Amino acid sequence: MALFYVARYPGPEAAEVGAHGRARTLLERLQSRARERQQQREPAPTEAAAPTEPASRKRRRPRRRRRVNGSEPESPEARRGKRRKADDEDAGAGGPRRAGRAGSLRGASDPVLTRSPAGVCRAESSEEAPGERSARAKAAPDGRVPEEAAGPLAPGLVLGGFGRRKAPKVQPFLPKWLAEPSCVRKNVTEDLVPIEDIPEVHPDLQKQLRAHGISSYFPVQAAVIPALLESAACGFLVGRGGYRPSDLCVSAPTGSGKTLAFVIPVVQALLSRVVCHVRALVVLPTKELAQQVSKVFNIYTDATPLRVSLVTGQKSLAKEQESLVQKTADGYRCLADIVVATPGRLVDHIDQTPGFSLQQLRFLIIDEADRMIDSMHQSWLPRVVSAAFQSKDPADPCALLQRRQAQAVTAASICCPQMPLQKLLFSATLTQNPEKLQQLGLYQPRLFSSGLAHRGLEETDGDKESGKYAFPVGLTHHYVPCSLSSKPLVVLHLVLEMGFSRVLCFTNSRENSHRLFLLVQAFGGVDVAEFSSRYGPGQRRTILKQFEQGKIQLLISTDATARGIDVQGVELVVNYDAPQYLRTYVHRVGRTARAGKTGQAFTLLLKVQERRFLRMLAEAGAPELQRHELSSTLLQPLVPRYEEALSQLEESVKEEHRQKLA
Repeated sequence: MALFYVARYPGPEAAEVGAHGRARTLLERLQSRARERQQQREPAPTEAAAPTEPASRKRRRPRRRRRVNGSEPESPEARRGKRRKADDEDAGAGGPRRAGRAGSLRGASDPVLTRSPAGVCRAESSEEAPGERSARAKAAPDGRVPEEAAGPLAPGLVLGGFGRRKAPKVQPFLPKWLAEPSCVRKNVTEDLVPIEDIPEVHPDLQKQLRAHGISSYFPVQAAVIPALLESAACGFLVGRGGYRPSDLCVSAPTGSGKTLAFVIPVVQALLSRVVCHVRALVVLPTKELAQQVSKVFNIYTDATPLRVSLVTGQKSLAKEQESLVQKTADGYRCLADIVVATPGRLVDHIDQTPGFSLQQLRFLIIDEADRMIDSMHQSWLPRVVSAAFQSKDPADPCALLQRRQAQAVTAASICCPQMPLQKLLFSATLTQNPEKLQQLGLYQPRLFSSGLAHRGLEETDGDKESGKYAFPVGLTHHYVPCSLSSKPLVVLHLVLEMGFSRVLCFTNSRENSHRLFLLVQAFGGVDVAEFSSRYGPGQRRTILKQFEQGKIQLLISTDATARGIDVQGVELVVNYDAPQYLRTYVHRVGRTARAGKTGQAFTLLLKVQERRFLRMLAEAGAPELQRHELSSTLLQPLVPRYEEALSQLEESVKEEHRQKLA
């Protein structure tokens, strides 16, 4: 019987220490069991020594004797003698009877598997000298090979040890532009760059910056603005040296000045334009964020001939068409150089607005790029790209200069100069998943990142200070362990007792936001408002303005305001419902501590949420959250008024339900 011993991954030294003893013991045990079974199968040589069979066992019929070549058949004693002789020969050779039979089917030169005393099989040739084989075949009476006959123990091939080891985490292979980004400093208070240090910026734009109180660039602006101006150094019609410029991806913390990083170079590149065409297109996920970016563009294009159009659906389609194109005697005339839009409304104008053309598009800016990638199911990007590369009639005199989308970069594809289409991606939580970024069709992209220089799809163990996403330097993180029933009391305590003037509270759903608003309103003593999809764009714009002016102390919101909305003076962010994803947490707490200021973030955690949430932040390298305990004695003075507010909330919910049914 052949015995193979297979272990898991130790070296040869570890195998010789413990493996030989265990294998030898196991081999002896198996050999003794095999001999016992063999003795039980063999009948006794005499009838007197034969064991008595139980009465319940059915007796086998004797086989019919056959004549061999006309001679008398062999007696049972003779057959049993031959069988014992063959078994003794097999036992002396160290192998079972089956191995002997199988060996007869092999060729004369085939190797034979034998066992060393350690129980490790080795191969030997059937052409071995008879003397060597007979010397090795000498065995002790109990069937074991003596030490002097066996010789030195042959080290067997051991595959491993029994100890468990933590398998090393496989690092994904990233493209070079993702693995080696251009690092950007994230401290917006210490790493400022004076305006004079970047002379490439137009003097008129520098004057506008100083007029608005900006004397220095933030680190991300100082890195991205020169790179964009360099790509447009030869004008916006052709790239530098006639080559297509690289696409840019920027990943920087919230409140680090990403909007101004693309507004300044885009405006400067388009200052020399003569004919009005849509040269820059900014796509954003929400109407409020689009309105904010449009406001920044209007500030720096006031003293220029450039025109900015906002297309978000806040106005009717006809009103927006009037701001984009104008019908003339010989066709249509474009009225906008820069278009700021949301994806759905942009596709509507591509399909339904006559004369709206993107064939002269030079810059495609995608802000909050990670969320825009998630909305790729709307197929807005392929529609924009196809409109930018739309072919003209060959008889058109401008058809020679039309932009063509080459399938591959060859000498023939770049021989004719054409206006490039450069894509600019900005986000605080830009994904590093190459499969997702591949959907954008980036051309020789370049990454500016304030996070760790080398990150994969998953986080690696190492320095926790350099996480996947960067947080504002002046932000302090806290968490409050509490029960579900005490959550509203904790929010009221933070607003009333800690003396914050502007508090932004986030919930996970519109229903939670509305009920918390009704509860705080019934409690009294707090100027509270709700910001969600229950209100129209005009009402939400008014609410944000009042909150920024300090007329609203507590603004309860869904994640609608968590993306890019720049509200001045937010001192505290409260996560009433714990965010499920790290990206959501980054954007929520990024509403405070903006532009180098300080702020605090509190997250209310149930006992079942605490472990998972803290582990999620720790694995991502986020700063350690400080535990903030609130005892029942601190909340007890608020309980009587809180119980009255609960009863009023119940009546309000019932009344709203009756109104819906009516």
